[in-house]
Amino acid sequence: MSGPASVHDLVQSHRITAVIYAAAKLNLAEAIGHEAKSVAELARLVSADESALRRLLVGLTTLGLCRQADRDRFAMTELGRQLDETADPSFKDWVLFEGEMLAQSWIGLVESVRSGKSAGELRGDGDDRYAATSNAPEFTRRFNAAMVSLTRSIVPRIVAAHDFATARVVMDIGGGTGELIGGVLQHNPHLEGIAFDLARCEPGARAHFDRLGIANRCRFVAGSFFEKVLGGADTILMKSILHNWRDDRCEVILRNCRDALPASGTLIMIERIMPEPATTESQDRSCAMSDLNMLRGLGGRERTEAEYRRLGVLAGFAFVGTSGVGSFSLVEFRKVGH
Repeated sequence: MSGPASVHDLVQSHRITAVIYAAAKLNLAEAIGHEAKSVAELARLVSADESALRRLLVGLTTLGLCRQADRDRFAMTELGRQLDETADPSFKDWVLFEGEMLAQSWIGLVESVRSGKSAGELRGDGDDRYAATSNAPEFTRRFNAAMVSLTRSIVPRIVAAHDFATARVVMDIGGGTGELIGGVLQHNPHLEGIAFDLARCEPGARAHFDRLGIANRCRFVAGSFFEKVLGGADTILMKSILHNWRDDRCEVILRNCRDALPASGTLIMIERIMPEPATTESQDRSCAMSDLNMLRGLGGRERTEAEYRRLGVLAGFAFVGTSGVGSFSLVEFRKVGH
């Protein structure tokens, strides 16, 4: 195990503790027993939201504690049965002890699975942590720095996977301080670029463009993708944006993107693709843990390719294709009509 992706997984290992804790707290092992059960039946038995519970079960599957018997039924593995208090051996008490001691930041996952609501909705303060922290400069700085480190690691794969030869102006929606658009322009000297994000990101973006020597062909535009997206680009990129939001909010973002693009303009979503079915592979596990983080965070989700295709088509795009770039995928669309 080496490299930034491995460090990223290690530092987020508390999520695994929280997911196992949630399963124990909900008495899932006892509810499933020795035979596979449907998600609907399990949701009734443990008093949980059906959709949220399915996401937890997928997460447990990637950890080897559950197995997916078919599309809608899950069973406990031999390892997972140790979460049953009647099992021999049983580690349920230890899981509850460790979970309550070490996973305080994710304890709310239990209530999110029961209700299907995000942490913000349960607190009653909404689902937009970005707006809530707009006056927290240290949070903004740290958040931007974290996103930069993740984006930087996959920019070379993105520019290798997509041919920008026919594009003229590329805009990165939710582009932060410009790491992605900067990388794209460095590898494509014929392009002009736009980073579109909230105004608080502008100083960092301008400084970044100066460092790269691209300030003469890349600019920052402040705005909210929930209100209106600037026109003028023939290609729009969106990395790790849609997974933050519920489907109805994604539809608003995508329709605003469509309105901003010319006829036959290109939209590229850069997101993790939820596996179907989930396995114990580390990439599947990482995606499932991120999905549960979205559930308890903003109420968003990691989605399957089919779910991203559906979002794009509903917003007025035609699906073009998908290509893998490490743990992410490029999901490409063309605007339909004018």
